Amino acid sequence: NYLISKGYKIIGRNVRLRVGEIDIIAQDGDYIVLVEVKTKKNINQGSPEEMVNIHKQKKLLLLTREIEQKFPDKNIRIDVIAIDFSLKKPRINHIINAVER
Repeated sequence: NYLISKGYKIIGRNVRLRVGEIDIIAQDGDYIVLVEVKTKKNINQGSPEEMVNIHKQKKLLLLTREIEQKFPDKNIRIDVIAIDFSLKKPRINHIINAVER
């Protein structure tokens, strides 16, 4: 719902590819966006953003290569949505182009 409210068109959710799974594939204007969603209920052991470590970033880059084959005429980017449920009102941090290609 958050992405839709920002004007994104959802193409798929929990999409399985050869090299792994992507939480959301969406379109934002001329971009096909791979969206990694991370949530935390307790941030004592780190924020949801910190869960997108170097290993996860490498996996996202592999997924991007596979998506490029499906959408050869589109620009591809990776966004991260981090949701912190430890607060009274959940905090959503949308990091656009979170992983550099």
